[in-house]
Amino acid sequence: MTAVSDPLKRKPPPPFPFSVLTGFLGAGKTTLLNRLLRDPLLADTLVLINEFGETGLDHLLVEKVDGDMILMSSGCVCCTIRGDLIDTLEDVLRRYDNGRMKPFGRVLVETTGLADPAPVLHTIMNHPYLMLRFQLDSVITLVDAVNGMRTLDAYMEAVKQAAVADRIVISKSDLCESGEMKAQLAALRGRLTRLNPGAVLLDAAQGEAADAAHLLDAGLYNPATKAPQVRKWLNAEAFAGVLASARPHEHEANKHDEDIRAFVLKAASPVAPASLQLFLDMLRELHGSSLLRLKGIVALADDPARPLVVHGVQHVFHPPQRLETWPDRDHGTRIVLIVRDIDPGHIRGLWGAFTGAVAIDTPDAQALAVNPLKPSSGGLFTHS
Repeated sequence: MTAVSDPLKRKPPPPFPFSVLTGFLGAGKTTLLNRLLRDPLLADTLVLINEFGETGLDHLLVEKVDGDMILMSSGCVCCTIRGDLIDTLEDVLRRYDNGRMKPFGRVLVETTGLADPAPVLHTIMNHPYLMLRFQLDSVITLVDAVNGMRTLDAYMEAVKQAAVADRIVISKSDLCESGEMKAQLAALRGRLTRLNPGAVLLDAAQGEAADAAHLLDAGLYNPATKAPQVRKWLNAEAFAGVLASARPHEHEANKHDEDIRAFVLKAASPVAPASLQLFLDMLRELHGSSLLRLKGIVALADDPARPLVVHGVQHVFHPPQRLETWPDRDHGTRIVLIVRDIDPGHIRGLWGAFTGAVAIDTPDAQALAVNPLKPSSGGLFTHS
């Protein structure tokens, strides 16, 4: 008789890479998604969309599995989001674990054109079970070359979509044929680089976003090797050419991105764990809504050989991960931030105080810790 394993002792499998495809109305998400669904690299992908009819997948349909799930010709499984994303993810995990659906190896979620991507990221970063089963891989944002500047001018949602992205895909650049349109495209590229220096900028018309290899595997871990790729994930070097104090030209002074800042924090010496805890707690409590994205690798004083990886989106932080060793030759602390309506000098001042930097007329770590903010429930270091 075959022994039945105890479900209480069964460990969850390695987390699935989780990617988000976003972009404003008319940016070309449907076109890109249809192209990706033909890519053999996505054969083991579960794609979550809002409505089959809106996405136009009929020509790719192989068979209807049930009312809200279809199998594509490439092998991808598409499923509609049934109201709440958490409910949908929990349901597909039950089907997967019970063998009631085609196995998948990664998840791609398409948002609506008006969506702020932050709540989607919060879903897997803040849910006790989902954050065990899913690992954020990439945020892919489409920007229309023809209407992108006007969209960024008019809608803060579009600015936030670009600011939190790991990959920014410019669509419809082939329509920019006149000298004026080419100049507008160059201005758009420069604007997106200022908004989010760490994002890889791709041009769909040039074939740079033609396959999944260009868009996915941007997360902390390589899904194939499970090895950390922190340097690629942070892309801190890209921030060096975009000064935190740099502002758009005068003719752009009314743009929403006037108040978006991208910059890097560093520390000359390993950071005390309590100091990092207090700094991140204070940042989250005071400025959470304005903290669009934070990524970092930190050398901690208790064990500098084993760095800590931190990742936050607004007020939600993923439990930090302690690596067994440094993944590259640079063993220094690097934290990249993209913020809105915050003076980078203020955050740099807090960081300097908590890390022991001495400056005139600024508080030090001891002063800040006398009556510290009450840490959020459990603190950041309850998971290791």
